[in-house]
Amino acid sequence: MATESGGSVCGFLLQVLRGRWFMMFASFLIMAGAGATYLFGVYSKEIKVTLGYDQTTLNILSTCKDLGANIGVLSGLLAEFTPPWFVLLVGAAMNFVGYFMIWLAVVKKIAKPKVWQICMYICIGANSQNFANTGSLVTCVKNFPESRGMMLGIMKGFVGLSGAVFTQLYLAIYGNDAKSLILLIGWLPAVISVVFVYTIRPLKVSAHPNEMNVFYQYLYITIAMAVCLMGLTVAQKEVHFSHFGYVGSAIVVCAFIFMPLLIAFREEYSEWKLKKQPPPAPTSILVHEVTKKSEISEIEEEPQTQSKEDHEVACCGNIFKKPKRGEDYGILQALLSVDMLILFLATFCGLGCSLTAMDNLGQIGESLGYQQDIVKTFVSLVSIWNYFGRVFAGFVSEIILLKYKIPRPLIMAIALILSAVGDLLIAFPMPGSVYVASLLVGFSFGAQLTLLFIIISELFGLKYYSTLFNCGQLASPLGSYVFNVVIVGRLYDREATRQLAEKGLTRAMVKELTCIGRQCYRLSFSILAGANIFGALVTFILVMRTRKYYSGDIYKKFREEIAANEKQNQGGGN
Repeated sequence: MATESGGSVCGFLLQVLRGRWFMMFASFLIMAGAGATYLFGVYSKEIKVTLGYDQTTLNILSTCKDLGANIGVLSGLLAEFTPPWFVLLVGAAMNFVGYFMIWLAVVKKIAKPKVWQICMYICIGANSQNFANTGSLVTCVKNFPESRGMMLGIMKGFVGLSGAVFTQLYLAIYGNDAKSLILLIGWLPAVISVVFVYTIRPLKVSAHPNEMNVFYQYLYITIAMAVCLMGLTVAQKEVHFSHFGYVGSAIVVCAFIFMPLLIAFREEYSEWKLKKQPPPAPTSILVHEVTKKSEISEIEEEPQTQSKEDHEVACCGNIFKKPKRGEDYGILQALLSVDMLILFLATFCGLGCSLTAMDNLGQIGESLGYQQDIVKTFVSLVSIWNYFGRVFAGFVSEIILLKYKIPRPLIMAIALILSAVGDLLIAFPMPGSVYVASLLVGFSFGAQLTLLFIIISELFGLKYYSTLFNCGQLASPLGSYVFNVVIVGRLYDREATRQLAEKGLTRAMVKELTCIGRQCYRLSFSILAGANIFGALVTFILVMRTRKYYSGDIYKKFREEIAANEKQNQGGGN
């Protein structure tokens, strides 16, 4: 009896580890470690001071970070030919190498690197985020295609919260030391990926009677965690926390992160009990007549022929003969479509401006006279509201789409307008306006990014989703470069140089070029607000083009696929 009990427990644990719910929990952890790029505003000051950079150089560095974080074509193409575990391992190695080299430079363990070397390190480290997205997020979307909006909302929500989570962890482990934060974001995400890498894999699409309830329970957990993180952020700003207080805060946050594991055990236990029940007696016997030998040969050869045709479509065939929206586009078919061009322009304006605002939060706070701990509050608020934007884009857009048939691009246009309002609050600051701007920019960025991923999957299909969603965000680093370096960085340095000249100083006389006052970002962020409005107008064109498609049943074919799989399983059981 003891042996049977032990075998039963081992069998149940093996089912949990192989199940879709544990895979989802592992993906949540990987996503929670994949948002280190949003913490640049916390440790950028250390890089600027230690390595003696001006604002333009620092903005070039942040642009390289955005470039690495958004150019995921390599990870997308790699995922087309290799399993998810290999993609995740490559990403873990890149994450550790990139950020570890930056940490060595900042703590002066190595000789001062050249600017291009630091840019290369941060680009490599940030690019690992794409491997985490492609390896875990894309796999989960394909495993839950009918719930992709909610799935993407939750998973990208964890990425949005990761900045606030990392802040709590580094305060608990290292204390208030921004240099050690760079080390933390180097080793922790890599360890998470290595530990859970083999649980991430594609599964056969199937229906689960409790699926929607589980997604909403995950949502409630993440909302509670976001509220907790916001409360901790405000409390740590108002009250002095001891080291043990930070440790306690980190333990509470980790408890929220591991709550989905309990749901995974519960759901797998329910399935385990169903499997233990005796199967119902068959009510009929199905007899299939064997077809002719020639017909069997045609059936066996068909997958190979289809595979060859699919490969031709993906590479170069039928580029200008595009399928209907929602069908599986080839890679070039999608990239050369008008819909993708519109998304490219909207992403260039929206995500490019949002990344610029987030990357400059540290210097914005400094120019307005805020202390460094207040700047950390801005970054945490962006991270938390980044989460709310992602969840809103995933869940709320799904509800209003199914209930009212409102196209998702319309939600993206509204998000761009919110971002423009946030930019104006930075350009023309009032007491407390930067707090509100942090909320708006974070919310807008999270909503735009999640909506971009969902819209690409809906308009162009899931067959080549790994490559297409990575190509779809290529406009983001380009926009970040134009707005961050060409506009914001140069205008900031011009104003800072003017202030030095008024004091009778030159650039060579000071170690760090710093601008103080409301005028530092007035013109540049007014330009960003205008760019966001233009992006919103462009997105309205996509709204008009896709309104007919979104008025139909966009998930019909996935329900048919699930029904076919269930029928096949029942036939196999009989």
